[in-house]
Amino acid sequence: MRPRFTTTLVASSALILASCSGGSGTSSAVNAPTPSPSPSASPTPSSVYAVPAAESLSISDVQAILAGAIFEAKARNKPAVIAVTDRVGNVLTVFSMTGARATTFTDPAPNGINTDAQNLPVPSSVAAIAKAVTGAYLSSGGNAFSTRTASMIVQEHFPPAPTTAGLESGKLYGVQFSSLPCSDLNTRFGTGGSSALIGPKRSPLGLSADPGGFPLYKNGVLVGGIGVMSDGIYGSDTNILDLDNSDDEFIALAGTIGFDAPDTIRANRISLDGTFLRYSDAAPSAFVHTGATPDFVTLSSTGNFLAVRGYTSGPIIPGAVYGTEASGIRPAAAAEFSNRDAFVLSDGAGTDRFPIRGGTETGIPAITATEARTMLEQAFTIMSRARGSIRQPLDSRAQVSISLVDTNGAVLGVVRAPDAPVFGTDVSLQKARTAMFFSHARASADMLADPTDNVRAYVPRFRAFLNDPTALTGTVAYGVRAVGLLERPYFPDGEIGRPPGPLSPAIDQFNPFATGLQSSLILQNLAEHLLFVAGNTNDTARGCTRLPTTTPGLNRLANGLQIFPGGFPVYRGNQLIGGIGVSGDGIDQDDMIGFLGVANAAARLGGINHAPAAIRSDQVVVDLGDAKVRLRYVGCPFAPFLDTAAQDVCEGL
Repeated sequence: MRPRFTTTLVASSALILASCSGGSGTSSAVNAPTPSPSPSASPTPSSVYAVPAAESLSISDVQAILAGAIFEAKARNKPAVIAVTDRVGNVLTVFSMTGARATTFTDPAPNGINTDAQNLPVPSSVAAIAKAVTGAYLSSGGNAFSTRTASMIVQEHFPPAPTTAGLESGKLYGVQFSSLPCSDLNTRFGTGGSSALIGPKRSPLGLSADPGGFPLYKNGVLVGGIGVMSDGIYGSDTNILDLDNSDDEFIALAGTIGFDAPDTIRANRISLDGTFLRYSDAAPSAFVHTGATPDFVTLSSTGNFLAVRGYTSGPIIPGAVYGTEASGIRPAAAAEFSNRDAFVLSDGAGTDRFPIRGGTETGIPAITATEARTMLEQAFTIMSRARGSIRQPLDSRAQVSISLVDTNGAVLGVVRAPDAPVFGTDVSLQKARTAMFFSHARASADMLADPTDNVRAYVPRFRAFLNDPTALTGTVAYGVRAVGLLERPYFPDGEIGRPPGPLSPAIDQFNPFATGLQSSLILQNLAEHLLFVAGNTNDTARGCTRLPTTTPGLNRLANGLQIFPGGFPVYRGNQLIGGIGVSGDGIDQDDMIGFLGVANAAARLGGINHAPAAIRSDQVVVDLGDAKVRLRYVGCPFAPFLDTAAQDVCEGL
């Protein structure tokens, strides 16, 4: 852990958390949901969202950011590796100060027996890149989140502190394993010719929970992120009740001066379940450097630019303007998507990378293109009416990404709000595939075909835990909320002294680098990629996991598993035909948007729908001996809409 000076920060009232968003209650079932009458309206007829202003980081901007960080690092005598990215993840530079550590280690397992990505040596450059990407990807025009914010929401208790034992896990538990280097959604540096700045780019380590990464804003508009590594430890903050004295965080914060997030949207202005999030333990008043920051030319002799294989060739480049064709995320054309405010992922030449289409399967009544379009349109409409959970000012509209897949894992469409956080693009696809995969008749067969023992071992553990020898053969329809509860180091979630879920390691083995099945599935991909960065081998494939392929180059979890709520399987009668995933706001908002999107499409078209109520995961009761715990399927927020006072909008269907 980093040096600390203890200061009690959180009043006891701020640690009282509600349990309405995904707890594992022990008594009654979650009522089967139904849409309220009004959410079945047609797609939004006119614009309700503002498009972010056209801003980007210039070469001189990047130099100024570097100068601020270098000046503070020199004053602290902490030579650092500093990375800067734009909003869609393009690495604009990596600068290594003379004497900076070349290698950083991820946190080891609490019990010293390391698995998955624990105690892993990684280049400091890729750790800095991951921090910068995280600052950019988790933020938007309505929220500014840092890697310290990420640390707070990915651990086994929320908020993480010695006094919060018994509370549920972080709201984005598992998000660190997204935007992975093997993702088939995220783009790669060095491909595409004139489309080199097309995003969203992958991250070498997924998203980071190690303090020292911040978003960057220009004229109040999100334009990128900065990440710093100087201490050689790539971990997380397990106790929010004191202040970290983190060199990484101070150095990175110094780099944001002039490009800092608006105070009104920083994480410390945003609460989840009554707890305000954390943005930074560092403050400009505690900077060590004094006087005006020299220009970059004066400081450039303190180190050199790094070429990082797969991310940057070395020299500083300017960032893309988010929302333009050149950035890879742009407004949809009318023929691509009917909702006026929709944004899509583009290839730089005007073509939607994931156009709406029908399912690719044969032998089942696959999703049609019309059904795919209607589900995405209806989910988008629900989003545009919903009150955001993580955005300022209060009563802002939710902004998310929405993905739809078939049972092969093929993408049938991706759409997003104009200012949705970029991380949600990859995560929404992970959620859609996760819900589909666990509900699929071949889930156990696919896992048992994985070449690694630790992945295969989760099948008998899962079946024994549920006392169901047929589990993972399509007999239960799993929402991602249920999958996540089964991949927590306590079951029920957060309750000290309970056993781990069957997809999780025990608590003495757990940390954010080893979450269980999620991390085990992609460990080989991650190792291959780090060797590639080091120059020793070919890069990992474009497609995560070693599960069997469904079609050439594709498997059912081709960008990894996700384990926090916001995804559902889609059915035609009793037949699984796909999955929908939503990400970018609060977990209950994500759940509601996806759930009502499918339900309202079903009301308009017939044919498609959610799983029959009798096979949903909220019908599964786990016998722990002294308690019986019912799984969850969906959790929706109270009074979620801006245009109606309707309550219980997911009730009854």
